[in-house]
Amino acid sequence: MDWGTELWDQFEVLERHTQWGLDLLDRYVKFVKERTEVEQAYAKQLRSLVKKYLPKRPAKDDPESKFSQQQSFVQILQEVNDFAGQRELVAENLSVQVCLELAKYSQEMKQERKMHFQEGRRAQQQLESGFKQLENSKRKFERDCREAEKAAQTAERLDQDINATKADVEKAKQQAHLRSHMAEESKNEYAAQLQRFNRDQAHFYFSQMPQIFDKLQDMDERRATHLGAGYGLLSEAELQVVPIIAKCLEGMKVAAEAVDAKKDSQVLIELHKSGFARPGDVEFEDFSQPMNRAPSDSSLGTPSDGRPELRGPSRSRAKRWPFGKKNKPRPPPLSPLGGPLPSALPNGPPSPRSGLDPLAILSEISKSVKPRLASFRSLRGSRGTVVTEDFSHLPPEQQRKRLQQQLEERNRELQKEIDQREALKKMKDVYEKTPQMGDPASLEPRITETLNNIERLKSEVQKYEAWLAEAESRVLSNRGDTLGRHTRPPDPPASAPPDSSSHNNGSQDNKESSEEPPAEEGQDAPIYTEFDEDFEEEPASPIGRCVAIYHFEGSSEGTISMAEGEDLSLMEEDKGDGWTRVRRKQGGEGYVPTSYLRVTLN
Repeated sequence: MDWGTELWDQFEVLERHTQWGLDLLDRYVKFVKERTEVEQAYAKQLRSLVKKYLPKRPAKDDPESKFSQQQSFVQILQEVNDFAGQRELVAENLSVQVCLELAKYSQEMKQERKMHFQEGRRAQQQLESGFKQLENSKRKFERDCREAEKAAQTAERLDQDINATKADVEKAKQQAHLRSHMAEESKNEYAAQLQRFNRDQAHFYFSQMPQIFDKLQDMDERRATHLGAGYGLLSEAELQVVPIIAKCLEGMKVAAEAVDAKKDSQVLIELHKSGFARPGDVEFEDFSQPMNRAPSDSSLGTPSDGRPELRGPSRSRAKRWPFGKKNKPRPPPLSPLGGPLPSALPNGPPSPRSGLDPLAILSEISKSVKPRLASFRSLRGSRGTVVTEDFSHLPPEQQRKRLQQQLEERNRELQKEIDQREALKKMKDVYEKTPQMGDPASLEPRITETLNNIERLKSEVQKYEAWLAEAESRVLSNRGDTLGRHTRPPDPPASAPPDSSSHNNGSQDNKESSEEPPAEEGQDAPIYTEFDEDFEEEPASPIGRCVAIYHFEGSSEGTISMAEGEDLSLMEEDKGDGWTRVRRKQGGEGYVPTSYLRVTLN
């Protein structure tokens, strides 16, 4: 079934139908274009939304990033961002594969349709012109026949008229004969024109127009095929991103399942654990009896040696210092004379050089050392904290963790500088052996700078090691105080007489504690005396694998030979000098050119 046979007389219908098909193609292109705009706007809004809720600070500087809840939320944001990228990919594919292609094809179809209909209209005009010529010849033949018949009737009437002259009769007969001859010629011309028109008409309806209609049918079918393919591209663009979108949704599900409440609780403990010892019990202060009571009735007494004894809340007050302001180092308690209070003051007699009454001593201590009770207000961070290099403004446990982090960072930087120094040395050796590759003297500034960095980092490592040891000792001492306080027997009441044996033991303990050397004395001792050796002794594990692209002969020192296609273990990445350290399966480790390898990291 074709248009040229079945629709031979529906020229206008075919013209309207083909125009409708091209309009439908343009409408679909416009629809896809607006669809891409919707996808782009959707992706843009998703990206803006993700950017709005992403953490502003880097993960290493944000303590909240350690919680699984925050990590899961960030992962969900990243998955949504990837989802937005897939929507942008859909918009791009639709714009390129559908809008541009179909718009271009629509222009080609319009030109082809215009050409076919112009050809059909020319054929119609030619047929109409032939029909007009046929009509003219027909009217001329008809007119000539009437005039010939009229001329014959006039000649016959004159021939029968007795009054007519012979000349008139001959003239009338000649006129009738001329008209008859003209009618015969018009007849022949009309017959020829009719035959020509019938031939042109048959060619028009049976050959010329069917060919044009068949071309239009082929054009319209090709347009419909391309339009159907465009419909398919709309779904294919979605199907291409469905697996990745499914992975994004699966990632969101995994992130939701990764929330671990117990782990977050432990992380909170690790982040904010202060390491301070809990405050001891507040001792009873009896103000109902006179202060000059007998030694057996008061906590302020005079032992047998005649020196006043001071008992009271000094011990518990000293335990409450960690819950004070954290931004200032704790000062030692002051004596009434303005100097530091002796270490034996809590359980022993005051210094003999004070010369003051015990009541005055107690009054001065109460003014200078105020007991600090643990409360929820003390748990709030103080404003205007002065950050120190050794993190002494932090609680002991947090100080230890921060120092440990700084020490690990310095160790990593130091190892990096050592690796860079080794790489520069190897490069210098290569330049010395093969001068055409470079000037060895050009590496001297970089080597010197690397050595300076190594020395600086070593000193920083020693410094942080000393601070870390001090912080760890402080944490351990706080734990020991807590354990000792819970294991020691309760203090006697304030009204009970002091026990001489416990008094002597306490004095002896304080004397021994006062004779212990301070922890800061060992800070200047070199801690990293064998730093390089420690790093060299660490077992190296491969960080990836690589395949040799070309053959290499390791003739110089520090290099290793390899064959083309050989599998190697990647021990160290290129540090910028063009060499990579690898290990062979058969044994042996050395450097090879990075450009000779195809590297795959773990």
